[in-house]
Amino acid sequence: MGIVDDLQRARSAFERRDWAAAYARLTSVDGEPGVALAAEELMTLATAAFLLGDTDGCIRALQRGYRLRIDAGEVLGAVRFAFWLGLVLNVRGEAAVGSGWAARAQRLLADQPDDVLERGYLRVHDFFRCLDTGDFPGAMAVSEDMVGIADRHSDPDLLAQGLVCKGRLLMYAGRVPEGLALLDEAMVYVAAGELSPIFAGNVYCAMIEACQEVLDFARASAWTTALTRWCDSQPDLVPFTGQCAVHRGQILRLHAAYPEALAEFDDACRRYAAAGSQLAAGLALTERGDVLRIRGEWDAAQAAYEAAAGFGHEPQPGRALLLLARGRVPAAVAAVRRLLAETGDPVHRSRLLAGAVEVLLAAAAADEASAAAEELSTIATSFGCTGLRASAAYCLALVALDARDPDRSLQQARVAGRLWNELQAPYEVARAKVLVGRSFRLLGDEDSATAELTAACHSFAELGVAPARQEAERLLHTELAGGLTARELEVLRLVASGNSNTEIAHRLVLSDKTVARHLTNIFAKLDVPSRTAAVAYARDHDLL
Repeated sequence: MGIVDDLQRARSAFERRDWAAAYARLTSVDGEPGVALAAEELMTLATAAFLLGDTDGCIRALQRGYRLRIDAGEVLGAVRFAFWLGLVLNVRGEAAVGSGWAARAQRLLADQPDDVLERGYLRVHDFFRCLDTGDFPGAMAVSEDMVGIADRHSDPDLLAQGLVCKGRLLMYAGRVPEGLALLDEAMVYVAAGELSPIFAGNVYCAMIEACQEVLDFARASAWTTALTRWCDSQPDLVPFTGQCAVHRGQILRLHAAYPEALAEFDDACRRYAAAGSQLAAGLALTERGDVLRIRGEWDAAQAAYEAAAGFGHEPQPGRALLLLARGRVPAAVAAVRRLLAETGDPVHRSRLLAGAVEVLLAAAAADEASAAAEELSTIATSFGCTGLRASAAYCLALVALDARDPDRSLQQARVAGRLWNELQAPYEVARAKVLVGRSFRLLGDEDSATAELTAACHSFAELGVAPARQEAERLLHTELAGGLTARELEVLRLVASGNSNTEIAHRLVLSDKTVARHLTNIFAKLDVPSRTAAVAYARDHDLL
């Protein structure tokens, strides 16, 4: 009765997600003289070991279960064990060995009926093989096959996995609303508790990652909260907790809770390091670098980006924006041009375009910046995600300001501010206020410009983002220095560029007499006698 009781206790612990207790009970029974666990119990042991982070223990249990099924002539059962061996080994980075197990499972199915559920599970391996070779039509066909087999056999695990695979592919093809709808459908099975723990964790993380990729912060926040609850209900859980920490950090970053976000990213890095998940650690380090860059901790941000690259994750566009912040404009431009040339699908391009606009404008590549902003706007309209629409509006405002079109810049900056405010993103709201202030200034409304820039300064100071605060303060100081109006500053900058009065009049659509009057006012306000002295004053006081 003792062994039977222990096995029953192990099953009960497994059902209540107490992986440590289930693992301990099963290993205890397995160590008894003359006792050997059955195949079903070995699968339970393997799952508990995986969820505790004991990958070696998981693989050993799966290998034993496979051998038991083979010896008993239970081919389909052996295929299940081989499937999991391939999956676990691939996750651990042993792709060649994992592929070998997938191939063995495929060979075992050669004499089995065509329509068996196990063929659907092996399609998971086929899907990732198609992705690795860039065969996206093949991957789409495989995902549809997975969904069809799962439907026929009423298997929620395979169905949810198939929906996730198909949904992500649709998103990368630009059909984001359709893709997200399939991911929502997969999440219904998770929320209803119908999935086994490993598939549930995979679906959770795939869903949130997809939302982050298209800046669908509302969905990402809701599902991150749910994932956190799911992880917290399993105190001994190791897999998925690193991803959960990253996603919590991303939401905290959106809300400008930077110290808390950094703590989550650091926690994720520790968890990934323990699990040996290098590429995932690279993502966490990139996110950490982005926060440090925003806060002005540039050396620390550079170190984070370098560490991320060392793990095989390209930390862009953050690294290019850091180059820009440090004045290395040509290097930043080269990086964003390369990235845009290499990146074809609209989802990944949408993550690059906003940063590219800022870099290209700094390099006076106005036409390229305008094209990038328009492309981002088109993508945002197609995807419909609030964060992406806000980012696109901000970029359009930047381009309009560069083109001296304050009416359009004001309109787009206000849209960006409203959308970021809906998402409770105070840093982005303050950045939009800066653009509103700059637009007011070009329209000659100096009082309103000062109010917006001052409000932005206060927000940046409260958030502890020194670079943005300093830039806003520079705008306040620069434009108000000497008491010059926005138009007078425009005239002075054109004088400094070597333009004659007639050329300035033509550029600004003014009369020569009006330009001369502006110059007289400039000389009087700056207390200088000539054009040369005015330009010298402007340079000395950073007005140019």
